[in-house]
Amino acid sequence: MSALTPQSDMPTPTTDKITQAAMETIYLCKFRVSMDGEWLCLRELDDISLTPDPEPTHEDPNYLMANERMNLMNMAKLSIKGLIESALNLGRTLDSDYAPLQQFFVVMEHCLKHGLKAKKTFLGQNKSFWGPLELVEKLVPEAGEITASVKDLPGLKTPVGRGRAWLRLALMQKKLSEYMKALINRKDLLSEFYEPNALMMEEEGAIIAGLLVGLNVIDANFCMKGEDLDSQVGVIDFSMYLKDGNSTKGTEGDGQITAILDQKNYVEELNRHLSATVNNLQAKVDALEKSNTKLTEELAVANNRIITLQEEMERVKEESSYILESSRKVGVTKDRSAEGQALTEARKQLKEETQLRLDVEKELEAQIGMRQEMELAMKMLEKDVCEKQDALVALRQQLDDLRALKHELSFKLQSSDMGAKQKSELNSRLEEKTNQMAATIKQLEQSGKDLVKQAKTLNIAANKLIQKHH
Repeated sequence: MSALTPQSDMPTPTTDKITQAAMETIYLCKFRVSMDGEWLCLRELDDISLTPDPEPTHEDPNYLMANERMNLMNMAKLSIKGLIESALNLGRTLDSDYAPLQQFFVVMEHCLKHGLKAKKTFLGQNKSFWGPLELVEKLVPEAGEITASVKDLPGLKTPVGRGRAWLRLALMQKKLSEYMKALINRKDLLSEFYEPNALMMEEEGAIIAGLLVGLNVIDANFCMKGEDLDSQVGVIDFSMYLKDGNSTKGTEGDGQITAILDQKNYVEELNRHLSATVNNLQAKVDALEKSNTKLTEELAVANNRIITLQEEMERVKEESSYILESSRKVGVTKDRSAEGQALTEARKQLKEETQLRLDVEKELEAQIGMRQEMELAMKMLEKDVCEKQDALVALRQQLDDLRALKHELSFKLQSSDMGAKQKSELNSRLEEKTNQMAATIKQLEQSGKDLVKQAKTLNIAANKLIQKHH
């Protein structure tokens, strides 16, 4: 497996679009996701070239978007291949708790979100892939049943939840590849929702749609009722695609320790991005709380003004009644023209006060509506903060696992070094004994030669004695 080498001082893209994409996805723009056999590889963009053009600029939005498309396509390949192999080995119907299946939906969600155009709402810019998925029923009539089922589910409150439910139902029908191909072929409709260089608008989207055909061999069954699809955290778990590394060789151990350290740095970098996002959301919550306090004060002032106006209206009515009574008692002795003018002025003042009261009531209703919207926004922001905190907890758990694996590999490396030293000492001793035995053999050979000579001498002497005896 290739080493994972994140940069600690990563340059920030200049455009808001690239900055927001980097915060929403975990495939950072400064890395390339690729495959080494069956495993995940993350390489630094400084070491590779995306296009044949000389010296590509990493700050170029087109270059960054192309890198993100390549990363997502490779992650989709790994996810689909791992899901098919594990499902076939498992040999049963998959449910929503199956981890490789959950990761497949997370990867598909990131693919559909890539390059989405932001829609301005009261809470800011909103990106949802539910809009493009709704187009499928216009292209493939069979998909209308899925769309209707999703809209009828009572627990779904957000477009993201409806999009997730749509993906699950399409996989259950074994028509996900067919629907995605039909959608990708109509780029004229997709241009309303996606940027021109988004994954769904480029060749990578067609490749992913082709890979989805293999999922037709999988049987899946999901129970949508009671499942909270709105608040799920869509974070890709890279640990499912990283090697464990149980090799006992020293060189491989060094490479694995380096890879583990680089992976830890990558997770820490991602953790910093999420922490910055949480801080931004907290600042928005504080601003909303201040605005809510200001609106509450203005509402109290408006209520006091309404009470004052009501009191003035009662007073004007009493004065009008008193004038009418006085005019009746006095009779026709006074000038009727003066009384009529006073009555007309009183009625005019009453009409003005009544109109002012209606205006204040309308303003009060508008303030109450704004307050309800602010309360809803605060609740959604608090929910988003909770989701980010859950993601941080999951990433910290992965970091702890990586540290434990690092310690284990360090221990194995030390054990391997000690074994190598012992083998080297034993080899030296064996060489010394071999040299000693060689010297002994030479001495024995020399002694054997001397004995042969002595035997020959004794044989000659014996022959002489025998001849003398005869």
